[in-house]
Amino acid sequence: MDHRLAGIVACPVCHGKLDYHPQEQELICKPDGLAFPIQDGIPVLLENESRSLTADER
Repeated sequence: MDHRLAGIVACPVCHGKLDYHPQEQELICKPDGLAFPIQDGIPVLLENESRSLTADER
């Protein structure tokens, strides 16, 4: 995923900042405790496609 794109996308739930985690290929929203996948370089910003962060990840 392009780093410039990571700087402009926002969480679809709270509209807050997402943190890019390139090794996991995810965008993380810590306030909502959600991780959004990146598939083929495209962020999937759908709440029903996200996973909940574990307590350690928060």
